[in-house]
Amino acid sequence: MKTMAQDIRASSVPVVVYVSPRGAWAASAGTVITLAGHAAAMAPETAIGAASPVGGQGENLASTEETKTKEAMKALVRSYTERRRPEAVALAEETIESAKAASATEALRVGLVDFIANDLEDLLNQLDGYTVQMASGPRTLHTAGAITEEVPMSLIEQLLEILTNPNIVFLLLSIGVQAIFIELSSPGGWVSGFLGAVCLALAAYGMGVLSVNWFGLVFLIIAFVLFIVDIKAPTHGALTTAGIGSFIVGALVLFNSPGTPQFQRVSLPLVILVGILTGLLFAVIIGFALRAQKRPVITGQEGMRGQTGIARTDIDPTGQVQAGSELWTAELAQGCKAIRRGERVEVVTVEGLHLRVRKAGK
Repeated sequence: MKTMAQDIRASSVPVVVYVSPRGAWAASAGTVITLAGHAAAMAPETAIGAASPVGGQGENLASTEETKTKEAMKALVRSYTERRRPEAVALAEETIESAKAASATEALRVGLVDFIANDLEDLLNQLDGYTVQMASGPRTLHTAGAITEEVPMSLIEQLLEILTNPNIVFLLLSIGVQAIFIELSSPGGWVSGFLGAVCLALAAYGMGVLSVNWFGLVFLIIAFVLFIVDIKAPTHGALTTAGIGSFIVGALVLFNSPGTPQFQRVSLPLVILVGILTGLLFAVIIGFALRAQKRPVITGQEGMRGQTGIARTDIDPTGQVQAGSELWTAELAQGCKAIRRGERVEVVTVEGLHLRVRKAGK
């Protein structure tokens, strides 16, 4: 913030800061950057203010540190607004001292900003003939008919913008933790572990930029532990239900703690939806686990009963059959007629390394 404000004030070209579009908010550092401009404008239905200093994770500062930081920031904004009316200077200080915010109309009324413009064309029309105060002295702007050139963000900048979206960070964190737990519960593969590590790394970057309460991670980890435990020792969904509740609480504590700016908060409907979907996913897995426990044994000798195969030799009363991709010594079941080579047989019983068979379909 300080570097940007210093660059604006030191620029040899007038810099106009425009808060747009409708619904935008020049909050926190955005307030100071707006005031640093040689001229400031806002779109209708925008806001400015709430610039009280907080810690790197959104927490309140210690008393002495808070006082020092506030006084330094108030001195800074006073120097930026000294050309404005006393009411504007007072409002600028209040945005830092008491986190006061003002609408575009309120900011214009006291002279904190210079214009309210509907769009860029409207702003250029209003700026034409306006005089700004530069370090080298006053300068009059001539913006009528000016050609505008949009400077698009680079691919890297677009990617970083996406990675600092709290909703995207939340989704990456959810997918990453889930993938890691899947890898730990069923080791041997690498896809889920690799995917989880990538998602968690990207989420860590986003959380390093956003104001988050790291205590929320405890609830998220507990949630996924409950999901995994319910798979290993099914409790008919009780732990999964508790896990969904812990998941939602953890996400809200992590991203929506008191003091977190509104634009850095995660969507509540998204948190609830992802929590429910995650719980349903694990519920489905639990369902498969329960059915697998009730499924009859289909391996070993038990699994051979009822299987069909092909007679590789005549069986009268003994011979060889191929069943279950293996070659077995076979005897006719009691009371069954001889079986010719190539006919299909059905396994009746398994006696050691021998099968008792009969002609299939009998």
